Amino acid sequence: MFKPIRVGRNGSPFKMLKFRTMAVGGEKDWREKLDPDQLEDFVFQSEDDPRITKLGRKLRKTSLDELPNLLNVFGGSMSLVGPRPEEPEIVAHYTPAMRRRLVVKPGITGLAQISGRGDLPLAKTIAYDLDYIEKQSFGYDLALLFKTPAAVFSRRGAL
Repeated sequence: MFKPIRVGRNGSPFKMLKFRTMAVGGEKDWREKLDPDQLEDFVFQSEDDPRITKLGRKLRKTSLDELPNLLNVFGGSMSLVGPRPEEPEIVAHYTPAMRRRLVVKPGITGLAQISGRGDLPLAKTIAYDLDYIEKQSFGYDLALLFKTPAAVFSRRGAL
């Protein structure tokens, strides 16, 4: 189990539960590549990332590494649908417009997850998240939940 700190609703930090998919300490390597001036083009993952373990690659392809997020939902720090929770180091560089994605609880799945997942640049992910926030409703959440299995099974954007 891995418990990284993420930023939730209204900028509140919380421990997100997930299965470890990288070598221990591997999650720190991306921080060296982060250029705040290029934040909108930043992509967190790559297909050939050497930090991801063999088992981790399989867990990520099937999104099973996110299964422990259900415990966060039951604990109240996450919901089933919403923007994915963000790293504090990324949120620290958000523009005011980007910070709008923090007005709702983060979710396990959302519009960005069914529209491209891990291969989207940050600006595109945030655009999807803000679009979700504008359209958010019980019916819209249900529609996104029903579309999630197809996105997961297609493995498009799963790295």
